[in-house]
Amino acid sequence: MSEQGEAGTASVGESVELAVVDRSGFVESRHIGSAVVLDARGEVAISVGSPGLPVYPRSCMKPFQALTVLESGVELDPVQTVLATASHAATPAHIEVVESILARAGLTADALGCPADWPGDSAARDGVIRAHGHRERLYMNCSGKHAAMLLACVENGWDTASYLHPAHPLQQRILAVVERETGEPVAHSGIDGCGAPVHALTLTALARGIGRIRRADSGAAKWLTDSILANGWAIDGPGRANTVVIERLGVVAKLGAEGVMVMATPDGASVALKMLDGSLRAASLVALTLLARHGSLTAPQVDDLTEYLDLTIFGGAEAVGRIRVSPTL
Repeated sequence: MSEQGEAGTASVGESVELAVVDRSGFVESRHIGSAVVLDARGEVAISVGSPGLPVYPRSCMKPFQALTVLESGVELDPVQTVLATASHAATPAHIEVVESILARAGLTADALGCPADWPGDSAARDGVIRAHGHRERLYMNCSGKHAAMLLACVENGWDTASYLHPAHPLQQRILAVVERETGEPVAHSGIDGCGAPVHALTLTALARGIGRIRRADSGAAKWLTDSILANGWAIDGPGRANTVVIERLGVVAKLGAEGVMVMATPDGASVALKMLDGSLRAASLVALTLLARHGSLTAPQVDDLTEYLDLTIFGGAEAVGRIRVSPTL
């Protein structure tokens, strides 16, 4: 509960400094928030700030939504599975997969309930503009999730027009899967930026749920994990943070809007964090650093990856600083 008493995530006073932005030897900005690392048994190993207070997971809910689709009886190939849990960059390869899911449902992009958007990938966006295109629902980063939800509705005989309503059978199943996997009742429910329901959870519960999916040795959860690890490009995009972490470290990584990040390592540990200011620019670095502090990754592994995480601060064309983990973390 915030200092003013309204429903919400941690207040400034309940958070700690997670990262700083150094420009020319001067700390220009500070990112505060909360984080938690759980070990392979699902026990709290590292706690920073107030991970026992709720956050909206935003797109970090997608693994639970994709798991629900799979458990509803929908069979997806590995790349389609990843698109169901992706915040994709809308490259032509991404769009081709989303269209393949819609085709299986016998639907067009008009059935998608997400808003229209430009591709997140700059080359793809430039291509659309050169072709005199415009924003489309297919290009929205959540379109794969929405296509998979629609396919689940078609295959189970559920209404497609109301698939985003909280009382819809699919959304009720998603809520049940979220609470089952995280081991916690949701603290609050709202509407995500893509139009789907979003459920507030503590960071500890969010890390627990992601860890359980990663540690699964059979069933839909293992299929989801294996698909992500084999197709890192599909969950984000070439050169983008989640894809880089998956491909180079074998760590399941999923970002969420407003500064939320989850990761789960091969040894079964998991991390969840929330940047209070909503920025994601330091989230991957902080998550990886905490996993290294726990021993699930090594410091050299994290150091070797930082050059791919867009952490350099520029003054003109010259590198003049760095986004770095807070010395107090």
